[in-house]
Amino acid sequence: MIRSHKQLAASVLISASLAISWGVFSPQQAFAASSPSVAASTTLTGVIQSSVRLRTSPSTSGSVLKYLSEGDQVVILEQTNSYWYKVRTADGDVGYTSSGEKYINVISAPAPAPVQTAVILSTVRLRETPSTSGKVLGYLYKEDPVVILEETNSYWYRVQTTNGTIGYTSSSDQFIKLDGAAATPVPTPVPTPVPTPTPAQPAVIEKVIAAGMGYLGTPYEYGSSRTNTSTFDCSDFIRQIFMDAANLKLPADSRQQGTWVQEKSTTVTDISGLKRGDLMFFMDYQGSSDAAYAGIDKSTARISHVAMYLGDGKILHTYSVSSGGVRVDNLSASWMNRFLYGGPVIR
Repeated sequence: MIRSHKQLAASVLISASLAISWGVFSPQQAFAASSPSVAASTTLTGVIQSSVRLRTSPSTSGSVLKYLSEGDQVVILEQTNSYWYKVRTADGDVGYTSSGEKYINVISAPAPAPVQTAVILSTVRLRETPSTSGKVLGYLYKEDPVVILEETNSYWYRVQTTNGTIGYTSSSDQFIKLDGAAATPVPTPVPTPVPTPTPAQPAVIEKVIAAGMGYLGTPYEYGSSRTNTSTFDCSDFIRQIFMDAANLKLPADSRQQGTWVQEKSTTVTDISGLKRGDLMFFMDYQGSSDAAYAGIDKSTARISHVAMYLGDGKILHTYSVSSGGVRVDNLSASWMNRFLYGGPVIR
């Protein structure tokens, strides 16, 4: 069989051109494949010219997966030999079909958009959905590379890991840094949702969090004055940021704030049930080990500290002079052992 120039080109163009678009390569390999070359800038598509079988192997004895019909488009994954292409259908089926011009016409498609990669700066969760309540698929660790698939909204990226897992992670520059190989992803347009009643007011909560972040480093003072912002203790800080951003005045101390949240909101005792912006209430420090808290009835324990949950295992608070004042901390084992309950101020 005499091969056309289109068919001969297929074997040269296929492997690198499709590695990125189909997630075959890791992020590091994706950049290597996207270096300037004919192969890396062209994707090969096949248009079916006449009904033909899609088989499990490149042989007429291979089982028939389905029939490809005239007009169907497939992505050519490789030219296996002089007679067969390995292809992927629009439905995601992968198999082998005849490379004869009678059955398939090979065309080139525009080059894919530049791949945007990023590196993880600090341990962060990979979730199934773009929400702190989304199922945790795993953890991304410092210096892990990822491919950015989309900027879902102001707080989340949809990413692909080196092992091919796809999920959502925080877009905060505390956790992730974009590489300079491509422009920052543009948020994917989504239809305007039909307004429905909801207990959450995320826009207000984000303003409260932003107000809190504006006080980072403000010195700690036990029993600080509630009339100025030169120093804070834990409850003064929480009270102030709700006053600043939501014009809401909470009680002056952490125990009263805990009672206020219990009376006006739904509280949870499991940290996994917390949402971004919820307040967290803690008991006195007893030690760093689990055993130090064994036998304590937390339902009657006295509140001694309050913090705001930021999601992804982070809290915003202030608790001592030596800690440096207002800061963002990880939820360490010690803090988790001391946790009593938490809940939203704004529903």
